Amino acid sequence: MFVDAHAHLYEDDPEIVIKSAGERNVQKIICASSDAETMQKAVEIANSFEQVYATVGVHPQDAESFDENVIMLMKKLTKNPKVVAIGEIGLDYHFDGPAHEKQRQVFLEQLKLARSLELPVQIHIRDAMEDALKILEENFELLSYGGVVHCFSGTQSDVQRIMKLGLDFTIGGVCTFKNAKSLQEVVKWLPLEKIMLETDSPYLAPEPVRGTKNSSKNIPFIAEKIALLKGVTVEEVANKTTENVKRVFRI
Repeated sequence: MFVDAHAHLYEDDPEIVIKSAGERNVQKIICASSDAETMQKAVEIANSFEQVYATVGVHPQDAESFDENVIMLMKKLTKNPKVVAIGEIGLDYHFDGPAHEKQRQVFLEQLKLARSLELPVQIHIRDAMEDALKILEENFELLSYGGVVHCFSGTQSDVQRIMKLGLDFTIGGVCTFKNAKSLQEVVKWLPLEKIMLETDSPYLAPEPVRGTKNSSKNIPFIAEKIALLKGVTVEEVANKTTENVKRVFRI
C-alpha cells in the first residue's frame, strides 16, 4: 500500500483522483491546505472520503491573510479527527509576496499553534532554508509532535540539521527528474525510515509523465525511483514510507 502524504485534491475532481489512485494501490491521501478557503475544502473532502485526511494551515505566500479569524477557524477545524497536521506552513522567498519578516512571524505563530493543539507540522521551505532552520532550531520545543519538511530539496547538511529536530521528509516527483542529481544523491543517503512519498498534485508530475497534471495515482513512479536509488524493492519503499506516515500523522 502507498500513501500520498501531500496533495491538493481541491484543485481537481477528488472522486476521480481518489479512484484512479486506488487502482494503483495508493490507499490514503493527505490533502494539504494553504489558506482559509482551502482549509475548509480540504476538511470537506476528508469528511467525504474515508481514504482522505486533511491539514490546515496558511502557506507563506498567503501570510498576509493570517489573522485572529483564521486562527479561530484553524482551532475549530482541528477538532475534526480527520485533520492530522498544521500545514502547509513555512517560508517561501522564491516569489514576490509577503515580506520575509511577515512570513517568519506567521510561521512561528503556526508552530506555536501546532504545539498547543498537539499536532505535527507540514513545512514548506523554498529558497529560505537557512531562515527556516534558524526558526526551527531556536524553537525546538514547539516540535514536540513532529512533522515533515515537504517537497524537500536541500543538501545533506540540511538533512542532518532537520533530522536533529526529529522531523521527517516527503519526497516527490522532482527526484525522478534527469537534472535532479543533487536531490537524488540526498535520497540515496537519507534513511528510508525518515522518508514519505508525496505528489504535491496537481504540480510536479514525475517522469515518465512530467509536464502533465500530477495526481496521486503517480505515487508508484516516485516509489520506483527511490527504490532504484536506494537499492531496495518497491515493496520495501511502500511499506516503510506508509509506516512513517502512520507514525507521524497517527492515521
